[in-house]
Amino acid sequence: MCGIAGFVGIGSRTDIQRITRALAHRGPDGAGFFVDDAAHVFLGHRRLAILDVAGGEQPMWNEDGQIGVVFNGEIYNHADLRVELQAHGHRFATDHSDTEVLVHGYEEWGVDLPLRLNGMFAFAILDRRRKRMFLARDRFGEKPVYYTAKSNLFAFASELAALTEHPGVSRSINVQALQKFFAYGYLPAPHALLEGVRKLPGGHWLTYDLNSGAIVETPYWRFILQTDDSLSDADEPRLVEECAALLTKAVQRRMMGDVPLGVFLSGGLDSSIVLASISRNSPEKTFDAFTIGFDESSFDETKHARAVARRLGAAHHLRRLNLTQARDLIDSLPRRLDEPLGDASLLPTYLLSSLAREKVAIALSGDGADELFAGYDPFLALRPAATYARVLPTSWHEVLRRVVDLMPISESNMSPDFRLRRVMMGLSHSASMWLPIWMAPLDPRDAAELFETPLRIEEVYDEAIAAWESDPTKSPVDRALEFFTRFYLQDDILMKLDRAAMMCSLETRTVFLDNDLVDFCRRLPYRFKLRNGERKYLLKKAARRVLPPSIVDRKKKGLGIPVAKWLREVPHEPPLTPLPGARVDYARRAFAEHRSKAHDHRLFLWSWIGMQGFSTRLREIGAAQATEVSR
Repeated sequence: MCGIAGFVGIGSRTDIQRITRALAHRGPDGAGFFVDDAAHVFLGHRRLAILDVAGGEQPMWNEDGQIGVVFNGEIYNHADLRVELQAHGHRFATDHSDTEVLVHGYEEWGVDLPLRLNGMFAFAILDRRRKRMFLARDRFGEKPVYYTAKSNLFAFASELAALTEHPGVSRSINVQALQKFFAYGYLPAPHALLEGVRKLPGGHWLTYDLNSGAIVETPYWRFILQTDDSLSDADEPRLVEECAALLTKAVQRRMMGDVPLGVFLSGGLDSSIVLASISRNSPEKTFDAFTIGFDESSFDETKHARAVARRLGAAHHLRRLNLTQARDLIDSLPRRLDEPLGDASLLPTYLLSSLAREKVAIALSGDGADELFAGYDPFLALRPAATYARVLPTSWHEVLRRVVDLMPISESNMSPDFRLRRVMMGLSHSASMWLPIWMAPLDPRDAAELFETPLRIEEVYDEAIAAWESDPTKSPVDRALEFFTRFYLQDDILMKLDRAAMMCSLETRTVFLDNDLVDFCRRLPYRFKLRNGERKYLLKKAARRVLPPSIVDRKKKGLGIPVAKWLREVPHEPPLTPLPGARVDYARRAFAEHRSKAHDHRLFLWSWIGMQGFSTRLREIGAAQATEVSR
C-alpha cells in the first residue's frame, strides 16, 4: 500500500517532494522520485513495503527505462500474469514484485492492462515512447486517485489535500460539489470538492498526451447486474458450493505478502466468515483478530466477536471507543482526512486500524458483502415503501410525516424513530431518490435552507436518478444493489476504509470484492440474496458450514457509533467557519436544536464538522505555501 503523485508542466522538484511528503502516512517505508526537467515530468512515490520488501522500490522501470510506474495497491493474480508475460518473452528483474508485472503488462497489453488485473490499484505509467501518461483505478475504486488539468499543468495524487500542495492546484471549494456532499454524505466520483479537480472513478483509465495536453478518460468496467434467469431453486445447492469455493479462493489470494496479516472482526456475519475462511486456509497458524467495542450496549458487539475468535482459534484484540476518546478524535480526525466524509463510523474504523497496526501490516475486511448480497435495511423497505407511495395521497403523507417528527428522539443504534424519520423523508420524493435521501445528511428541504444558491434537487441527485432509471425492466431490489455498489460502496465505505487505515499505515484487503466472486454475484437473481425478508440468503447458506447459527442468524448491527449522544457534548464550541454558498446560521441552529433534543441532526452535524476540518486543512496548506514563497 502506497501513495502516488506526479505532474506534467509547471512546477519543480520541490513541489513533487512536498506533495509526496504529504502522503508519507500512506507509505512510511521510503520515498522515490523521477524528475525530467527537460520534459517537465515529475513522479513521486511513498512506499509501504508489503510484497518484495527488499526489491520493490518505485518508480519502477522496464529494461530500457522507457516505461515507468508508480503504484498503490496489490495485484492478487500477479503470479499468473508473470508466467504469461514470461511466455511472451518479457524478462523480470525482481523475484515476485506485482509492481513489475504492471510495467511489462503495459508493454504487452497497453491500455487493456486493467482488464486483466484482479486486485485493488491506482497507478500511473509514464510511457516515454508514446509521450503519454496512463492512469488507472481498480473496478470499485478501492485505491484513490485525484487529478487536475489545465493549459500548463496536469497533476495527480492519491489524496486530494496532497494534490493541493502543488501551488498550481485550486483550493477553492466548488459549491455544486458541496451541495452534493450534503446530499449524499460523500462525493460520488468524478466529483471532487475543489474547482477543476476530479476523482478518477473506479473502473476507469485515463491517458494524458504530454505534447498536446489531450485527456481521454474511459470506463473499462462497471458494476451492472446481468442475472442468469435460468437459475432455479433446484440450483441452490450448487450455488452454495460455488459461493463457498469462490470465497475461499478470494481469501487465499489476499493472504499473499511478506508481512504479518490479521482480520477486522465485528462478530457479524461478514467478518466472521472471512476469519473462518482464513483459519481453514491455514489451520496451523493463529491469526490476530481486531475488534472495537463501545460502552453503549446497543452499539457494542464485543461478546459476539470474542465468541467467534475463541471458536476459530484467533488471538483476539479489543479496544473500546468512549466519549473521552471521541472528544479528541472528533476534533482531530476530520482535519487529517483528505476529503470530508459524512460517515461517523470513520472514528471506530480509524481506532480499529490503529489497534491492528500494532500487530500486523495487513488486515482483511468483510466490506462489500452488504452491497453484493443485499444486506442493508433499505432493501427491506423497498416493497412497503412502493405500496405506501402508491396508495397514500401526498396530503396524508405530509400529515403522517409531521406525526412521526413528534416521536421522542432515541440515541440507540438504528432506533425505530430514527428509521421512521429517514423513511418518511425519502417518501416525500420520487422513488429514484429514495435510496440517497434515506441516507442523506440533509432532507432536500433543509438543504435548500442551508444554501444561499438555489438547490436543484434533480441535479444534486442526478447520478442516483440516472442509475435508477437506466433500466426500468430491472426490479427495485436489483436497482438498489447497483446503487449501493456503484456509489455508496465506492465513495463512502471504501473511501472510509482506505483513509482510516492509511492514516495508520495499514493495508486493508476487501475479500468480497474479488473479481470472480463479484462476477458470481452479478449473475445471481436477487431472490438468492433477499428472500422472504431474509437478507444475504445465499451467503448465509454458505456460512452455515463454518459458523454457528448464533452468528449466522444474529440481527445485523453495522459499525455504528453513538454519535447522536456524543454530539450533544462535543465539540465544546460548534465550529462555524463560513463555507462557500452556505448559511452559517443554519448550522448554528442545528447544533442548538440537537443539543436541546428538539431535533436529531446527527448526520448533518457530523458532515458539517467534516467540512470544517477539511476547510481548516486547506487554509493551513495555503498559509504554509505563502510562508515558503515569502522566504
